[in-house]
Amino acid sequence: MRGLRLGLMLFVLFYLAPLGVAALRYQFVGIGADWWQADRGSIGHLPPAATHAPAVVRIFAAPTVRWRGIFAVHTWIVVKPEGADRYTRYDYTAWGEPIRVNGFVPDGRWFGRAPEVVFAADGEAAAALIPRMQEAVASYQWRHLGDYRVWPGPNSNTFVAAVLAAVPEAGAVLPPTAIGKDFPHDGRWFRTTPSRTGFSLTLGGIFVVTLGWVEGIELGLLGAVSGIDIRRPALKLPGLGRIGMPATG
Repeated sequence: MRGLRLGLMLFVLFYLAPLGVAALRYQFVGIGADWWQADRGSIGHLPPAATHAPAVVRIFAAPTVRWRGIFAVHTWIVVKPEGADRYTRYDYTAWGEPIRVNGFVPDGRWFGRAPEVVFAADGEAAAALIPRMQEAVASYQWRHLGDYRVWPGPNSNTFVAAVLAAVPEAGAVLPPTAIGKDFPHDGRWFRTTPSRTGFSLTLGGIFVVTLGWVEGIELGLLGAVSGIDIRRPALKLPGLGRIGMPATG
């Protein structure tokens, strides 16, 4: 009985309470305007492609549309090979062709919500990543109409996680609010983490245990992820994301 009480207390503390705080935050920090008419313009993060010769890779994350933004983010990929005069943005969406290319401004707001950078590479480092990332996009298994599923996946975060798995040396980690990132896009329930520094056990993305030097320690329940990053000390909480050192920088 004591163990059950402890388990319930930990569940409330590390899952229900953070989601409650995130719900309250959403009430006070809502975008105000109708989500469909909300600003989707650039946040001014990326330099003009036509005058910026070096290669660029970015992974962005922004709260999802409407109430789902309480606990989940949408992530996407932006690349620019060296010398290219434009950026290419890859999203995985529920409408139209699942893999949407240049459907939105590369560093644009996601229906009114400003994105954050969760991974950045420039110059030679970016140039080394781009060909394998583009190959992973082209060979993504869940690329057909009807494949997209909001929960437990494959969704936008599953897609980005699969692409990042093709470049383990990047050491990129999606935020704990990237629900769907642990969906087994390759069909394997036990596998190495995207950084190849640990292992992950996933039961359809619904129950997940991850142990990795780069990814840290994560426990996922019904898509909500709680954990701790030891390498760059931080708590990972459902709805609230990282609290501590940033994952990049």
